[in-house]
Amino acid sequence: MEKDTETRVLVSNEDHEEQPLLPRSMVISLYLGYFLARWGARTWEFSVALYMIYLWPNSLFLTALYGAVESGSTAVFGPIVGQMIDGMSYVKVLKLWLVTQNLSFLVAGGSVVALLLVPDLKSHNFPLFVTLIVLTNLSGAIGVLSTLAGTILVERDWVVVMSEGHPPDVLTNMNAVIRSIDLSSKLLSPVITGMIISFVSLEASAITFAAWATVTVWIEYWLFNAVYEGVPAIVQSDERRRLRLTQSQREKTDIATPLLQRTEEDSTQSKRSGNMRILERISESSFVGAWRNYLGQEIVLPGVALALLFFTVLSYGTLMTATLEWQGIPTYIIGLGRGVSAGIGLAATVVYPIVQSRLSPLRTGLWSFWSQWTCLLVCVVSIWVAKGDTASYMLMAGVATSRLGLWMFDLSIIQQMQDLVPEPDRCVVGGVQNSLQSALDLLANVLGIIVSDPKDFWILTLFSFGTTSLAGILYTVHLYRIRKHIFHWDKIPVFNKLLVS
Repeated sequence: MEKDTETRVLVSNEDHEEQPLLPRSMVISLYLGYFLARWGARTWEFSVALYMIYLWPNSLFLTALYGAVESGSTAVFGPIVGQMIDGMSYVKVLKLWLVTQNLSFLVAGGSVVALLLVPDLKSHNFPLFVTLIVLTNLSGAIGVLSTLAGTILVERDWVVVMSEGHPPDVLTNMNAVIRSIDLSSKLLSPVITGMIISFVSLEASAITFAAWATVTVWIEYWLFNAVYEGVPAIVQSDERRRLRLTQSQREKTDIATPLLQRTEEDSTQSKRSGNMRILERISESSFVGAWRNYLGQEIVLPGVALALLFFTVLSYGTLMTATLEWQGIPTYIIGLGRGVSAGIGLAATVVYPIVQSRLSPLRTGLWSFWSQWTCLLVCVVSIWVAKGDTASYMLMAGVATSRLGLWMFDLSIIQQMQDLVPEPDRCVVGGVQNSLQSALDLLANVLGIIVSDPKDFWILTLFSFGTTSLAGILYTVHLYRIRKHIFHWDKIPVFNKLLVS
């Protein structure tokens, strides 16, 4: 009889040997720690838009500015974060991630509290107002960068390592659970935050957020450290990582030693133009190296397609949330709408394993994407509806229903990356992918700064729908390039008869 504290995963290989046990307690610790981390990140993501529209009413400027700072920092430093993770032990990554994330969110929450407690600070002491806004933006951006480090570590590395040696559906199911945890946080945290804001105050929500960041950091570290020590595969992966780093440092030393001895060649080298030296330094930088690695991967086109979906306001992000608030939709309704959206996305974590087991991740991505695109047509139609709040609710409904296809597409791309990207490149590729996504999110926020009047949100809607359509075309081209066809016409009864006849 199996023990309750363990989940036995058996794989029959040529010798019919049992694979190591996957401890249930460690899997639960991983999930719980990830939930605590994502709850804080999702709470801030929802709340900051409401804080900014309150501080500067009738304009999306502050909201878009914050989004630009956050996504811009991730776009610039994302590849570097990926390489930093790849060059550090797991324990150091955990400390850097959790301490930096929660400390940054604590500072951001404190700055917001100070801004909210003095509503007329902008008119009475504008320099102090600007200082607190800058502090909020910078600390929020650092917190999101730290969250990126944790996302790469858990989603792109540990989940893959823990599932190695087990049937493929183990990785699929772990991906689905990880995504369901993220979406559950996205579902519940806005509802609770919206209730606090609507029935207590904005200040209370900011204080609650800061308190959460202070308390959970210790629990998160304890849980993730327990996973590290309790799963031998993770320890072994960390040892392989350290070995690669040692070998890399030796190779650099071996290359540097003869170069130091070649004084005459060094003298000639120093006479080259300054531009050539600058170009060499840029080409040898970690940033360029990370991008070169990413562009050489087989999954680059699906990755770009996924990133294009971030060049949008058709999500319950800061710009759409602030616009709905400006349109007079109650905060708790916006929170519920975001919760419904996340709940539909949560269904994707149940549907995806079933669909991909029949279609493969590649083809599942195709069908899920175009189902998302179809739902977004409702958002486009809402532009021409001018009956009270009808257009706003159509916008919310179109975005919410599209989440099923969106998150199934997201899961399919993640699994393709996990399957096709070599282990030494996972963190680097993950960092670049997040950087690319943030770069396009930055462009969306820059567009929001340019078109900052909430009355012109329809322009942002049309632009977002266009970039989404481009993403679908790129992914369809990728599938055709791999499979040499798009649909199995012979498997559709009507077309099968036509082909036979």
